[in-house]
Amino acid sequence: MKKYFVYILQCKDGSYYTGVTNNLEKRLHEHEQGLIKGCYTHSRRPVNLVFSDAFNKIINAIEREKQIKGWSRKKKEALIEGNFDLLSKLSKNKTDSLDHPSTSSG
Repeated sequence: MKKYFVYILQCKDGSYYTGVTNNLEKRLHEHEQGLIKGCYTHSRRPVNLVFSDAFNKIINAIEREKQIKGWSRKKKEALIEGNFDLLSKLSKNKTDSLDHPSTSSG
């Protein structure tokens, strides 16, 4: 079964880039080499993969990517660090969830 990945890169300038792909190694290589000139990361290399999460369905990966893109920097960093207590505190009164089993840092 094909897997889809949501990933977070930390850029040279300290900013975060969140994306989705079905081939994480290939996409990371594209970011590292600057192969897509219009991409946010092109002028912010080098990049470092700080988080990835696998999904069985593309729709779930896209929904997760959109969710993470809407988060504050602190909330993204709590996810990257695996600090789910802090993530929960930062999410109070919101509907953000981590309800699938395949969260991993990379």
